[in-house]
Amino acid sequence: MTQLPVFTIADLEAEPRFDVDVFGREDAVDLGLIGVEVIRELGANLAVRVVLHGADVFVAKLGTTDSGNDPWLGGKAAVAERFGEPSLLVRRRHESDGTPFEDRTDVDHDLLRAHGGAIPIFEGGRLVGTITMSGEPDVADHAASAETVRRFLERAADRH
Repeated sequence: MTQLPVFTIADLEAEPRFDVDVFGREDAVDLGLIGVEVIRELGANLAVRVVLHGADVFVAKLGTTDSGNDPWLGGKAAVAERFGEPSLLVRRRHESDGTPFEDRTDVDHDLLRAHGGAIPIFEGGRLVGTITMSGEPDVADHAASAETVRRFLERAADRH
């Protein structure tokens, strides 16, 4: 990745919400495999993790990623779960309000990391999981996760 993407609040709000009628373990694995496909195409050093109902269903660490990415995968996913929005959107909203997320004193910053890369997964309007990527600058992490979601939703639409 040579040039980093730029995401505004409007850009992030315009992205499709990951909300499908049914999302099970097989879907989570398919989503993770699409993530690996995106990571390989980008030639990126990224870890991808898909969580469903609190359980890791898919984890892959490509390039130079390793256990050092685990706190980031977990922290970004925790933000997406808590706020019901992509972790980068949570970060951008805080920046826009003049209080960076890192300056909040009411959260444990070891557990909640408002950096790009995590996108919540909804099933029939109910939050059921997350897809998270970590390893590159956070805007690149988000771009890879968002592309993975886009492809998954496009393929799901083609099946119906």
